[in-house]
Amino acid sequence: MESSEERQYFNLYNHGFIRVAVCIPELKVADVPFNVASTIKLVRQASANNAILALFPELGISAYSNEDLFHQDALLKSVMDGLKEILDATRELNTILVIGAPLRVDFRLFNCGVVLYRGRILGIAVKSYLPNYREFYEGRQFSPAESARSKFIDICGQEDVPFGADVLFNVKNINNFTFFVEVCEDVWVPIPPSSYAAMAGATVIGNLSASNITVGKSDYRQSLAANQSARCISAYLYAAAGPGESTTDLAWDGHAMIYENGNLLAESERFSWQSQLIYGDVDLDRLAQDRMRMNSFGQNAGTHREQLERFRKVSFNIIPIEKRILLDREYPRFPYIPADPGKRDQRCYEAYNIQVHGLAQRLKSSEIENVVIGVSGGLDSTHALIVAARTMDLLGLPRSNVKAYTMPGFATSEKTYTNALKLMRAIGVEANEIDIKPSCMQMLRDVGHPFAEGKKLYDITFENIQAGDRTSHLFRVANMKKALVVGTGDLSELALGWCTYGVGDHMSHYSVNASVPKTFIQHLIRWVAHSSLFEKETSEVLLDILETEISPELIPGTDGDQPAQKTESVIGPYDLQDFNNFFITRFGYLPTKVAFMAYCTWRDKTKGQWPDVPKKKRNQYTIAEIKRWLTIYLHRFFKLSQYKRSCIPNGPKVGSGGSLSPRGDYRAPSDSEATVWLENAKYIPEKDN
Repeated sequence: MESSEERQYFNLYNHGFIRVAVCIPELKVADVPFNVASTIKLVRQASANNAILALFPELGISAYSNEDLFHQDALLKSVMDGLKEILDATRELNTILVIGAPLRVDFRLFNCGVVLYRGRILGIAVKSYLPNYREFYEGRQFSPAESARSKFIDICGQEDVPFGADVLFNVKNINNFTFFVEVCEDVWVPIPPSSYAAMAGATVIGNLSASNITVGKSDYRQSLAANQSARCISAYLYAAAGPGESTTDLAWDGHAMIYENGNLLAESERFSWQSQLIYGDVDLDRLAQDRMRMNSFGQNAGTHREQLERFRKVSFNIIPIEKRILLDREYPRFPYIPADPGKRDQRCYEAYNIQVHGLAQRLKSSEIENVVIGVSGGLDSTHALIVAARTMDLLGLPRSNVKAYTMPGFATSEKTYTNALKLMRAIGVEANEIDIKPSCMQMLRDVGHPFAEGKKLYDITFENIQAGDRTSHLFRVANMKKALVVGTGDLSELALGWCTYGVGDHMSHYSVNASVPKTFIQHLIRWVAHSSLFEKETSEVLLDILETEISPELIPGTDGDQPAQKTESVIGPYDLQDFNNFFITRFGYLPTKVAFMAYCTWRDKTKGQWPDVPKKKRNQYTIAEIKRWLTIYLHRFFKLSQYKRSCIPNGPKVGSGGSLSPRGDYRAPSDSEATVWLENAKYIPEKDN
């Protein structure tokens, strides 16, 4: 039996999300009773699916294409009767409703968006800009918002209802939920009203539109909605009129969209003959975080302070939805990697070339033509090697200028050793080998370590002597060869502090993988293997390396082909830790929220998108496992590892959520505590239901 606390935890509304709906009802022109019935039916569906906000098209109660019928008293009276019916029918529904209606105020007719909640009209938005060109003649029937004399009106038995194009609606008991309503043409002008509304505090913008369809117009609508949501750092809900509007001279496609900060969350089927309803789970925390980080947003608001002070705010509480509601929104399991194959190839192309061009510029500016790199046969050094080889191609230098060294130690497996040799030969770099065991034994004797006396003590000193010895050799070889040492460590290891500080895998002259997470490196290697960048033999080795267990190979095992250490059994699975790292460093989310998102994303391995992940490697995690590994991440990231990140080598920033360099993105004190993050993580439950 699920407890009340667990039910509250597994509820998207308790993690900074809201569910919104955009509704495209079937209509009949001037048949208000029919349109009201269609509206009520969709509102009930939206409410049953736990949507807190439902948006309808422009003039949806009457239909948009009435033309001069808008000046008929019978139609306008029917609209008022219809509003009353909707108020009564939705009194018990826990959904805010925004519907389009023609309203006569001060002897003028206005194109309005009426905002209702549980039998109460909260306010009325008025269209600011009336198109009167080409197929549009709205100026014939309607007046713009600026011509309204009344700021408040009495309607449907309610007094002093806010009226105008300057009304913000603030839901007091949902953090960061303030919405604004504009109407169709308002977003097509150079400075839409929603631009000011966003700077005044609106995080969600609804656009009631009619928008007839012509060839190519849908693309422009998408561009407008996407760009406006991105510029305003907001959610943007768009509803265009659908089936039933008059086709005397125009056609309609019923286009509904939900965007969040430039990202499409949901879109309707166009040209459907049926009513439609789409949903989107909007992340209000993300919008608030991005506005806070992007200080130019606040600066711009300051520039327009006078304009923003004109907005009025209607504040109200909603009845909390207290039940288990998981996300319908599909977050990528691998947030650094697009699930769409076309976009993924483009992302890999860009990331790989950022790394190559970064290293190329460093070599040119240093007037150095050689690089030294350690090759272990694992993922990171493999990718760094193919970056280095491609850099030489770009600079018109022989690949032999890459001085590659494999350095087997006490725990090197036969598989990684063999693959390192194969890879160096296949790529055509200068292949070298240094057995580090003798020099490591000398240092073990020098420091008086028991292993030098034949005792099997595999402690941190034993491990780090090997890691440090490899790096020490590489730097001295670089001196001899007039070369730069190319680092191989990745973003995931930096986040978790899984690297040997200083003279270890932490240090190099230039670190090409420093802002590329482990999961992305796997995809980059696979992308290179399937491309024509290298020869077939190289691709075969790359694909075999992808099947290798991730291990530092510093502790000897009993099986020469299997490492004794498995990195992910110590610090957690990289697919999950990369997910944690992305949302905590990129967005600053609470651990409880990240765990909820991870649970919704990873609880079922049979569903969702798995870009190039073989079925046998598709994982799923319980909430208990997610809590365990997230707690380890929080402790290592915030408490233990910042001092390693504070002095990392130079390396190119690759992704918008992918750098922990204090120069490229992330700045933090080296002696902070993890207390507040770990305390919050305690509220993550131990069981799923």
